[in-house]
Amino acid sequence: MNFEEMYEAKRVSAADLAASVESGWVFGMDAGPTQTEAIMAAVCERAKKDRLTDIKVHTMLDVYPFDFYADSSLNGSVNGVSWFSSGGARKAIAAGAADYIPNYYRDCPKLIRDHYDYDAFCIAVSPMDKHGYFSLATTSSYSEAMISKAKRIFVEVNSYQPRALCNTQLHISQVDAIVENTHPLPVLPPVKLDETSITIGNLIAEQIPDGACIQLGIGAIPDATGMALKTKHDLGIHTEMFTDSMVELIECGAVNNSKKQIHPFKTVTTFAFGSQRIYDYIDDNPAIMILPVDYVNDPNVICKNDNMISINAAVEIDLWGQVCAESVGTKHLSGTGGQVDYVRGATQSRGGKSFIAFESTAKGGTISKIKSTLTEGGVVTTSKNDVDYVVTEYGIAHLRGQSLESRARQLIAIAHPDFRDELTFAAKKRGILI
Repeated sequence: MNFEEMYEAKRVSAADLAASVESGWVFGMDAGPTQTEAIMAAVCERAKKDRLTDIKVHTMLDVYPFDFYADSSLNGSVNGVSWFSSGGARKAIAAGAADYIPNYYRDCPKLIRDHYDYDAFCIAVSPMDKHGYFSLATTSSYSEAMISKAKRIFVEVNSYQPRALCNTQLHISQVDAIVENTHPLPVLPPVKLDETSITIGNLIAEQIPDGACIQLGIGAIPDATGMALKTKHDLGIHTEMFTDSMVELIECGAVNNSKKQIHPFKTVTTFAFGSQRIYDYIDDNPAIMILPVDYVNDPNVICKNDNMISINAAVEIDLWGQVCAESVGTKHLSGTGGQVDYVRGATQSRGGKSFIAFESTAKGGTISKIKSTLTEGGVVTTSKNDVDYVVTEYGIAHLRGQSLESRARQLIAIAHPDFRDELTFAAKKRGILI
């Protein structure tokens, strides 16, 4: 049987595939646009119709409005289990209708191999090539691990998915069922850069030398930093998430990856999500490597590039330098993701720097994000021992290796002026400032 015949033999409708699902099944999906919209919709519909129970779906960084997170009537029938939490997962976790697995992103493949088995792994892929292979398109973070622990592999073929050359590939012989579902990929709306994010971006850019290797997150401050880096030369990219600002830096010539110590002349990432411009850039492009997260986010790999620069966000930080990026008090927002991976990788790099950057206030200036103590119940994401540079629109504090008193004085200096007296009073009352 040739590859085309194998393809036709395995091609089914989403409804027919869902008809094979049984109560108690555990599904796995990777992050972002490689999640399977049609298959999951059909599974949820089948579960409602035939009253299936105890189905679990493991996800990360959800980009579709999955019913198993949004529809309360599915609670107990199909429930999500998030490895990060965003969008619908965040609301479902807060409502007690979904579960969450705390983790460092780099550890996901090992945790999956050590602790989990899947009845089916589902992945959206690009069309099959002449050799019988499907590219896993925009994501390779922990797909290989889930594939190794799955009894079945279901793919959703979408001609809009880019064909990534340097990432995990699935052969037709490995696939149990194929659903065709052609639709444009989800995109992130453009981020509007305000004066504060531009100020912070410029402050960070001043600290980044030509030839540095960068990791940027998502949001206004990373985008503003990217725009401020357009005048730099010979930058490299080794990042968790490949973003629009990175495409901009590549196309303007600021990034050429020529000074990287590992994978020179290649952009390295573990997943991509953003605009159609990103997906077009990835397609058939040998200059971008989408690799498993246990390699890309390993601090011992990250630090091999000199002058590694990491930029991440925070919800709040206390005077010890403890960074909360996952909750507002006890209210769950997201997971650790790769923040700690890159904080540690950058600080271990020769000449490297890690930046935690955020606007100094929240809720229209009524709340300081620099606090005497974290909000009760706040989750510590990056420890006081790991944090390096902290940036607001009022300047930069360098905490790594500094005393508690020095940390407090520096953080108070970059807090919003309206809160500096209050923070100083609290620090003196606690004996932090002498």
